[in-house]
Amino acid sequence: MTLAVISVLGAVLAALVYFGPGPVARRGDSTTVVLKRGSGVYVMGAALAQAGVIRAPQLFVAAAELTGAARRLRAGEYDIPSRASLAEILRKIRSGDIVHHRITIPEGLSSKQVMAILNASDVLTGDAPTPPEGAVLPETYEVTRGETRSAVLQRMMDARDRTLAALWTHRKPGLPFTDPEQAVTLASIVEKETRLAAERPRVAAVYLNRLRIGMKLDADPTVIYGVTGGLPLGRGLTRAELQSPNPYNTYVQAGLPPGPIDNPGRASLAAVLDPPDTQDLYFVADGTGGHVFARTLEEQSANVARWRKIERAARR
Repeated sequence: MTLAVISVLGAVLAALVYFGPGPVARRGDSTTVVLKRGSGVYVMGAALAQAGVIRAPQLFVAAAELTGAARRLRAGEYDIPSRASLAEILRKIRSGDIVHHRITIPEGLSSKQVMAILNASDVLTGDAPTPPEGAVLPETYEVTRGETRSAVLQRMMDARDRTLAALWTHRKPGLPFTDPEQAVTLASIVEKETRLAAERPRVAAVYLNRLRIGMKLDADPTVIYGVTGGLPLGRGLTRAELQSPNPYNTYVQAGLPPGPIDNPGRASLAAVLDPPDTQDLYFVADGTGGHVFARTLEEQSANVARWRKIERAARR
């Protein structure tokens, strides 16, 4: 066999190894492989072979060296399809096509509850301090395996700062706020008072109207926060709690409470910074999951009477 023929056969064999199908996944349609930060090409090859996505680490090392990819391989978590070729695997690792996970922070959670979600994630690493109430923007965030909790938390806080700054810049004139953090405090109350997005601006308007005339906010969620520190109460408020002098009791203390009682979402922040023009001073549940609003105490009393009737009927 001539040298030329041998060279051609070698090239064909190398192409088959490089572009040909790799091993079948041991379970399912793909295999998850975590390539640790700081790993070199040899360590990565060993990890891939151990996971069963390549046949031998030497093949990966040779392919990485020959293609020039060896110095551009990126650590991270990779999802390798069954029968993926060596070429496809190298492309994934060279381009950093890593697995992204999602962490969702629902609107209206306290910072303790936010940290419970972060701490429960088996994807994140390290510890992070509990942030101040209202410092996090509730949203769905993409995270990667090995990312630190402190880094993810900082992204959540930065997102809130950007959102608040943009909304504050375009706020409605004449609002009774001296700084953006007061808006966050009121938005946190609005967040707890209604789950209906369409109602948030009108609920915000009620509280803003009360602030303007020096009327107490009379907000149950602030009292609950003073009792539990941000955790669910799980029962109705007692008369003693409604009369307690704690600084979050807006039935006793005038104006805004000392700070936010949860982490409000963008819709609630927008509601308090761009409320509708209304004269409403009251609202009460309407029995359908929403609220009915009133301008006068007489109207409110009639609405409350209807609500009590609905409550009695529901208990029968």
